[in-house]
Amino acid sequence: MVVCGGGEALAHRLAAELRGVYGEQVVLVVPPAGGGERSPSPTGRARTTALLGRITAVVSRTAGNGNGSGTGGGSGGGEAEGPVPRTVEAAEIGDDALIDAGVPQAGALALVHDDDETNIRAALAARRLNPRLRLVIRLYNRKLGQHLEELLDQAAAVAGLDTTDATVTVLSDADTAAPALAATAVAGTSKVVHADGLLLRAVERTPPEPGDVAPRGLATLALLSATANDPAGAEGSDESGGGAGPRLLPDDDAVAAAPGRGALVLEAVSYSGSAPPPGFLAGRGVPLRQLFSRRLRWSVAGFAAAVLGLAIASIVTAGGSPLHATYLTLLDLFTINDPATEGPMSRQILQLLAGLIGLLLLPILFAAVLEALGTFRTASSLRRPPRGLSGHVVLLGLGKIGTRVLARLRELDIPVVCVEADPEARGISLARRLRVPTVIGDVTEEGVLEAAKIHRAHALLAVTSADTINLEAALYARSVRPDLRVALRLYDDAFATAVYRTLRAAHPGALTRSRSVSTLAAPAFAGAMMGRQILGALPVERSVLLFAALDVSLQPQLTGRTVAEVFRPGAWRVVALERSSGAEPGLEWDLDPQYVLRPQDRVVLAATRQGLAELLARRPLPARP
Repeated sequence: MVVCGGGEALAHRLAAELRGVYGEQVVLVVPPAGGGERSPSPTGRARTTALLGRITAVVSRTAGNGNGSGTGGGSGGGEAEGPVPRTVEAAEIGDDALIDAGVPQAGALALVHDDDETNIRAALAARRLNPRLRLVIRLYNRKLGQHLEELLDQAAAVAGLDTTDATVTVLSDADTAAPALAATAVAGTSKVVHADGLLLRAVERTPPEPGDVAPRGLATLALLSATANDPAGAEGSDESGGGAGPRLLPDDDAVAAAPGRGALVLEAVSYSGSAPPPGFLAGRGVPLRQLFSRRLRWSVAGFAAAVLGLAIASIVTAGGSPLHATYLTLLDLFTINDPATEGPMSRQILQLLAGLIGLLLLPILFAAVLEALGTFRTASSLRRPPRGLSGHVVLLGLGKIGTRVLARLRELDIPVVCVEADPEARGISLARRLRVPTVIGDVTEEGVLEAAKIHRAHALLAVTSADTINLEAALYARSVRPDLRVALRLYDDAFATAVYRTLRAAHPGALTRSRSVSTLAAPAFAGAMMGRQILGALPVERSVLLFAALDVSLQPQLTGRTVAEVFRPGAWRVVALERSSGAEPGLEWDLDPQYVLRPQDRVVLAATRQGLAELLARRPLPARP
């Protein structure tokens, strides 16, 4: 296995995943020393030290028990340690670098540079050097990724190769991690995995009260940690802590034997939301009720009532039909009727009153035109947070990750307020199109988080690329509201764990989570390099569950066995099935345990990393502890 992109954290975690979990031989292509490794600047290190000093002071005042970091070992997610991968230094990923890394003889190549163009050039060169190579490419542009997959797959098919091995998988670390980050910020909503039009939803269920019957879902994915409420535990970070961890993919006996533990249950598997039908101004994103202000609407209503009153008075004094009386009133109103010099006194008085009301019509029409123009002008601008907004999620950062997280939150109909320092950031256009309230400003400056209504928010999700900014925003938000739910994106795992434990000890009543995008995305990239179609990854405390779509014909362990026989507790479980003889195409989620899998069927598996490695390993792996 060859991994290119050594200057990125994802490359190093991906190499460790392939070596430690799957037992593969890995070659890591990295830039020359000092040519792209991410390291904090002296200013950033000083700022981080000052922030940690503030955290320690808060803990000493609030917790009163030292640093509150807790103890306990573990390697994080049950990964096995392996030798350091062989390293090849290359300033540019060209033919020479790929040959030195052994791409002509490799089984798979992962291109995980942060630059899409670099990954595409390297993919084309690698396919030319090894037509049977399995490619996993990191691209942020999803539409371009689809075209690239089709192009490279067609090239392999034209060459007469077995496309089962020479597959191309385009993944995005932002798309892989966004559902987990969105679900982390909103603890009360479902965790989701969304890929290829498929939406998997999982919910955390607390232990039922004695005598109550717990509602059943489609499948129990995990039993949660027995120490989930321990402030010093590390179930909210990417590193493991002390205590019993979650039990993944338990059977019915294990669930019955653990009545006091919460569970992660697969509850629904389709998107229930529906987009509103397009209407007037829908393309500009302006609701009709916002086209005119309430004051203007009341003015129009008063004007209509005055016209109606004049018409009724005309009927009473002069007689005639209601339609004719209304017609005469409108003519008088617009001053296009003949003067009633020869008419009775009542008719003359009504005509004068109608002319006076007609004068009032001019400023109303003028105000309506100005408000309509102002509404159209602001339709393409960013909204400000409404005055009465509460219970929302404050999303800090609209870069690559923040843009994907914003889209996930809006798919779940969760109110969001965005904070971004750069008015030209990638996600500003999405926020404008979705009409999401956005505050432009540096979050480290006073008043920015207040403008985002942080004191009435449900959660803070800080996903900028700077650890110190995320941490400083979390500390300030906690000073404004101590019980605020906080989810941080932090680069360094050890630093993230220390911050998580300290914040949990300082504020035991509030939910805190620290997440690393590369840690969440690495299992999906590693699974794709092993030749599986990975639909997504679902974090379960410190562990990860992978969802993969497999053809039964390619898996001898599945062919000819029932769904119940295929289930292996703690390793893998069939959660969906697409039958070869089904009347309607699509996945079935309410499975018959006695259904015998046929070679033409296709299944969706929920599996642990070790389980998928053992299911499709090309050589025996050591027994799991």
